[in-house]
Amino acid sequence: MRVALTRSGTARMLFLRGIALTHDVVIGALAMLLSLGLRLGDEVFMLDAEAYLVASLGFGVLVGTVGLGVGLNRGIWRYASLPELISVVKTATISVLLFVFVHFLVVRLQLIPRSTPLITWAFLVVMLAAPRAAYRMFRNHRDTVRPGAKPRQPAKRVILIGANDNADAFLRRISEQTGPNYKVLGIIDERGRRTGRYIRGVPILGTLDRLPAIVRRFEKEGKRPDAVILARSREEFERHAPIEDLIELASGEGLPLLRMSDMLDMRDVSEPVEIRPIRLEDLLGRRPRRLSKDTVSNLIAGRTVLITGGGGSIGSELARQIAALEPARLVIVDASEFLLFEAENDLRRLAPQLDVLALIGNVREAATIERIFASVKPEIVFHAAALKHVPIVEAQPLEGLFTNSIGSRNVVRAAVKAGVRAMVMVSTDKAVNPANVMGATKRLAEMVCQAEDIAAGTEGTRFVTVRFGNVLGSAGSVVPTFEKQLELGGPLTVTHPDIERYFMTIKEACLLVLEAAGQGLQHREERGRIFVLDMGSPVKIADLARDVIRLSGLRPEADVKIVFTGLRPGEKLYEELFDRAETLSPTSVEGLLTAFPRAIEAPLVSRILDEMQRHVEAADTVAALRLLSATVPEFTPGREAARLMGLPEDAVLLTEAGE
Repeated sequence: MRVALTRSGTARMLFLRGIALTHDVVIGALAMLLSLGLRLGDEVFMLDAEAYLVASLGFGVLVGTVGLGVGLNRGIWRYASLPELISVVKTATISVLLFVFVHFLVVRLQLIPRSTPLITWAFLVVMLAAPRAAYRMFRNHRDTVRPGAKPRQPAKRVILIGANDNADAFLRRISEQTGPNYKVLGIIDERGRRTGRYIRGVPILGTLDRLPAIVRRFEKEGKRPDAVILARSREEFERHAPIEDLIELASGEGLPLLRMSDMLDMRDVSEPVEIRPIRLEDLLGRRPRRLSKDTVSNLIAGRTVLITGGGGSIGSELARQIAALEPARLVIVDASEFLLFEAENDLRRLAPQLDVLALIGNVREAATIERIFASVKPEIVFHAAALKHVPIVEAQPLEGLFTNSIGSRNVVRAAVKAGVRAMVMVSTDKAVNPANVMGATKRLAEMVCQAEDIAAGTEGTRFVTVRFGNVLGSAGSVVPTFEKQLELGGPLTVTHPDIERYFMTIKEACLLVLEAAGQGLQHREERGRIFVLDMGSPVKIADLARDVIRLSGLRPEADVKIVFTGLRPGEKLYEELFDRAETLSPTSVEGLLTAFPRAIEAPLVSRILDEMQRHVEAADTVAALRLLSATVPEFTPGREAARLMGLPEDAVLLTEAGE
């Protein structure tokens, strides 16, 4: 069946190219006949009509032959553009020159006037190019109004920011495709050097500060823009103006700010144009880190890698990045069947050749984790499974202790028993001077990994801990919450006007995890370290909320309200990446730092976790929290945790005041 289809496709291609070749031969003959008739007149032409007809036919055959050599008909007529025009000019020029040369050798240029070749060349260029252009226009129109097709949506009127190659490619692409349906009203050149000129017939209207006046002008003409599209990268744009200025201007005019993908990177003319909203990661107070993968490639390639929590935001992105590094096998473990199913399907789509194994398993079940490790024999383990939502863990502290602390101990023990080469644990900035149970449970998990790393010596399993702040776009993070609230018309809820957090992208966080793994194995003699990304300055959540509103083309407070609801249980105004008592040290990777926090010996940690597990299994919340507080002395219990621990009322009031 496949062979028959291939033969049918080949026959159709040859048939179409044969028609195109015949067309070029006929056009060549007609061009010569028209030029002779125009130059000689009817009476003179008829005196040697037979000779002129033979010469014209010969010229037509010559045009067809030259066209084959030049590749005139290799292009697809419906996508005819500048390259095809260049081929037409080449074909016409070479054909005319060869004809003159041959004619001179045969009859010394007798009978044919000297100006005829020039006239023939002009006719030939027009007559070869016109049918191709006409066919392209016909096909584009037919695709637009094809019977039975869904009616096209009205064109979205937009203004482009950036008079550059990307804008030119965008204008060309939307003229060639049936979608997306955009009508570019004008272009803003933030540098002001090309004002008054045109790109593909679209005027360059002025600099960025003229955007409000330009919008007013189009409104008066009944053509109010629907959006503003940034045709540059953020880095390019900010060489001339802060991107916040553009957001403010667009928001002031009630216009959503969008951005386009790099059109020059697109290889296929039929590939759809990607226009998407500006994301908050595009507005980080620092440029996202681009950590080196050189050391990581040797760590992953050809090895069996296991990820706990492989269906979560961090775990699934880790799996995608690891899949690109060509491991021998990738094992993802998660307690959620649905998340596991989604992650596995995603990996099989992205890397169909990769050996992927998806296993249901909960890190709280030591026997299950040990059985999985013994079965798959991982060489590298990434431990991303955890309970991360502060209010939920604050209300159910035993669940947080069971998953985050005891679950991490289960993974550590299974890794040691299976002879894993390296284990990387994903931690959080909330583990620094924790003010909530979630942060304290993660600090206890850090202590487990530190103690085992120190006890293992230079030859044992390497345990590496990575600590970072909030991840933009992760499940349950503030940005998706804001976006859902905005879809419902607001208001956007923020707990406190001054609350601020460190932010990074999911990809950046996973690169940090991978880089830390590589660094940890390169420096096996440095044990008990915690890796942290230099995340720049923290960002106020209220500012994030305002940015979400502005990026939607709305105005904070005027169109969408921001409501402050008060700090949630266990929530701090400020997060820290390092404890003041921790020793900081740079690494060989720019922006990647290490801390050497207080560590305790492995036997002591083991006894503490054994006792903690007894309290958890006995549902003794008071004893478990008191043991947690004693083990993590920097832990300041929140209101609910303090009451659960049986602290006196004055201590609870001090906790609420943040003292």
